[in-house]
Amino acid sequence: MHRRGVALVVVLLWLAGLGLLARRELMRGEPERLAQAALLVSPGAEFYAVTQRGQQIGFASSTVDTTTNGVSIYDLFVADIAADSAIHRTSARLLSKMSRTLRLQTFVFQYGALSTGIKATGTVNNDSSLTLVITAGGSRPDTQHVALTGPLLLPNAVPLALALAHSPKAGKRYTFNVFDPLSLKPGPITLRVLAESTLIVSDSAVMDTLRGRWVPAHLDTVTAWHIEPDSGSSSAGMLSGWVDARGRMVRATEFGGFLLDRRAFEIAYKNWTLDRANGSRASTADDIQETTAIEASAPIKDKRAVTVLRLRLRGVDLAGFPSLDGGRQTMEHDTLVIRREGETALLPRYQLPADGGFAQWTQPEPLVQSEDRTIREVSRRIQTARDIGKSTRRVDLDPRVVAERLNQWVFANLEKKVSLSVPSAIEVLRRHRGDCNEHTTLYIALARAAGLPARGAAGLVYVGGKFYYHAWPEVYLGTWVPVDPTFGQFPADASHIRFVSGGYVKQAELLKLVGNLQIDVLSSETLPQ
Repeated sequence: MHRRGVALVVVLLWLAGLGLLARRELMRGEPERLAQAALLVSPGAEFYAVTQRGQQIGFASSTVDTTTNGVSIYDLFVADIAADSAIHRTSARLLSKMSRTLRLQTFVFQYGALSTGIKATGTVNNDSSLTLVITAGGSRPDTQHVALTGPLLLPNAVPLALALAHSPKAGKRYTFNVFDPLSLKPGPITLRVLAESTLIVSDSAVMDTLRGRWVPAHLDTVTAWHIEPDSGSSSAGMLSGWVDARGRMVRATEFGGFLLDRRAFEIAYKNWTLDRANGSRASTADDIQETTAIEASAPIKDKRAVTVLRLRLRGVDLAGFPSLDGGRQTMEHDTLVIRREGETALLPRYQLPADGGFAQWTQPEPLVQSEDRTIREVSRRIQTARDIGKSTRRVDLDPRVVAERLNQWVFANLEKKVSLSVPSAIEVLRRHRGDCNEHTTLYIALARAAGLPARGAAGLVYVGGKFYYHAWPEVYLGTWVPVDPTFGQFPADASHIRFVSGGYVKQAELLKLVGNLQIDVLSSETLPQ
């Protein structure tokens, strides 16, 4: 064979080898990527100051541990949050255990105090099902089985998977199968890498005896990527912020809009405890309800009588909020028109219970325990109560009558009190108090127990010159009709602006509006219906 022919064969073999190598890399599945990424996980702990408008109000930590058999992550979040002219201590803990291939095996999630909070434990069975045991306050444990389509991650493991299993690049998207402990549901989450930058963090501290505070002893530079979940992603975990090459968060926006900033342990924790010991605490002036409220450009007079409200929404990308357009709401460019339902829209053409076409909206789900015996009993009692002097017709089969009765009952029987916790229908019924989330969750559970299709909605509502973040239920009465058991409105007034539909966790999408959304009141009309 001539030398030229030998050289050609060598080149072809080399190109073929490169092709096979590239094919192997490009076609490699996510499980294989995660298995190789797990080999790069290093143990260690990171500490964070939790701040609100520049003031430290709490502390957070994330600890990664590795063994010959697996990887575990323990996250802690504690903060003092101002709401309703009072300071509320809130806390969350998440312990997840994974195999050496980063497959989720077990987790324990706790939000709030043991006596009043939510605790969920999960065990994955051969990547095909998840056994959930949920305890809300003093209620009995609720065991559920969730079908899975493959291996899972928890949100706190996604930064590890992103940084170690991929080579993040600005402008690219990466999708992971995640179980969200807030919504208690599995689903895909797609992260967008917005930018790459170098951040400065304190990696050690020394006591400044003159000031009586810990200060940075050494500053380090860290290469990090700015990540954000796509609006269509089903998980709302702590995944918006900056992640470094080791897969650890450097800065993050926590669920609720608080900033977590990585610092040395002494600066993040000891300085906070020193401040609290000296009487420096979160200020009620930083009330989360007031600091996130949006000033209206013009007053809405007698809002309960308004039948048509026109608003201009500015300052945010509205494309990520498909629930803005539909039902009583019509969106055209940046102008939103809301038309409150008339009597004809409240006359459904079906009887309770609704047929199988509404299965999604009449079945129980985690924390909406519509099959619970006590909830069913209370729902039936409200449903079948007879009005004195009224007809003896079967009003318990009339969706409109039942929907209104439930609304009146929840409004009258729940104390209006801010609750910075994950709502559970059973616990709300036991304690008979809560804010709009508790009112909404209990209403949905009572409605579904009666066979009445119900779902959650969240957005803004006008009160006293401002638009406040709010949640309320919707019931199907021939169309989806918003009601408001927090304010005792049936149907809800036209100043309710629905941005998202679905469960409690969907409210995390509203964080994109905070500090950016502006609302112009164009007109409010009272028209005959």
